[in-house]
Amino acid sequence: MPISPRFVVNFTVLLLSVGFLVLFGIIGMTVWLGERAQIYFDEASSLRDLRIAAVELRSALQSAESSERGFLIGGNEIYLAPYDSAKAHIDDSLARVQQLLAVSARDALLTRLSNIISDKITEMDRTIALRTEFKENEALTEFSSNRGKALMDEANVFLSSIVRNADERLTAGIAEQRRNALWLRLLSTLGGLVIVTVVGGVIFTLFRYTGEISRARDEVRSVNLTLEQRVNDRTTALMRARDRAEILLSEVNHRVANSLALVASLVHLQSNCLNDRAAKEVLNATEARIHAVASVHKRLYASGNTSVVDLDEYLSSLLQNMEAALRSEGHGASLRYELEPVKLKTDSSVNLGVIVTEWVTNAFKYAYPTGSGEVRVKLKRLADGQSELVVEDDGIGRTAGPAKGSGLGTRIVSAMARTIGAEIDYFSRNPGTGARLSFPSTGES
Repeated sequence: MPISPRFVVNFTVLLLSVGFLVLFGIIGMTVWLGERAQIYFDEASSLRDLRIAAVELRSALQSAESSERGFLIGGNEIYLAPYDSAKAHIDDSLARVQQLLAVSARDALLTRLSNIISDKITEMDRTIALRTEFKENEALTEFSSNRGKALMDEANVFLSSIVRNADERLTAGIAEQRRNALWLRLLSTLGGLVIVTVVGGVIFTLFRYTGEISRARDEVRSVNLTLEQRVNDRTTALMRARDRAEILLSEVNHRVANSLALVASLVHLQSNCLNDRAAKEVLNATEARIHAVASVHKRLYASGNTSVVDLDEYLSSLLQNMEAALRSEGHGASLRYELEPVKLKTDSSVNLGVIVTEWVTNAFKYAYPTGSGEVRVKLKRLADGQSELVVEDDGIGRTAGPAKGSGLGTRIVSAMARTIGAEIDYFSRNPGTGARLSFPSTGES
């Protein structure tokens, strides 16, 4: 059964967690045993020094006693030099024993040992002093009382007990260190086996998962050998279909533009056949609207981009044609325009072209009824993806009362503005009139 990536991750994390726990256990055990070994080393050093000091103290007592006996028996003062040296050694060794025993023995034991050694030295000093004063009988009597021997035996018992206790504690410490070393070996061996098992499990899982991935990759590669060819064939077919569609759409726009131009020509011919001035103006306005729509389709098949229209280029061409047509009809105004680069969707561009046609036509007809003047068209981009179109003149201005003409143009402008989500604002100038259209653009330049 194939294994999932989630299982591989979870199983690997579990095994590595076990391995790390075992490793931390080995490290912790090693650190603890190291601390125990350091404690044992310090204690062993102290016990060794205590044992040496006790042995040296006992040897010094024995040397002092031997020198005392030699002087008592022979009377030769040559024995007094070793005796004095042994006494000095006794004081040093006793001080070391007291220092080392202070942390592990009772004060009574130290006091008793000190008193015994002090009494022993006092006893030996007194016998040596009597012998020096030639009181041999008194010195021998003192020596024969066996009090010195009893003190010496008691001191030997104390010192032997100290040596034996130090040996026992050293032996126990060595045994503990051997047990700790055995535990460390066992723990390290078991931990090593667990870690090896963990690593082996992780490697086995990864190898198995890698093998499954390799097999899946081979299967995908074998499928891709035919899939790539199918994709390439399909892509080629789609590209050809897209090219055909673009050519067809361009041809449609071209034919629509020609058809609209033909309709505009028919309307113009019909207008020339009429004598009624009002009817001729209506047909001329209709012809201008048809030309506005036709200009968009001309732009579409000329640019190759059917989704958006460059308003500056579109309106420039439209306004040039309108100025020529209006001036040929006898209107004396001139047209000036300032157009910033703005892009707009195709459907919205058609509506905008109709609005511009209506406003410019009205300005030519009604702003300067008896003379010449200037009509200005401005297109500029605003913030937040908005653009603004302004048509203004310096003519006679808007008058109160019913609108001139049939009022159809005003209704067309309002309907077109609602379609593209634009806002219309008419404002008075001094002199003249202005119309402002605020509309959302594509935001492209």
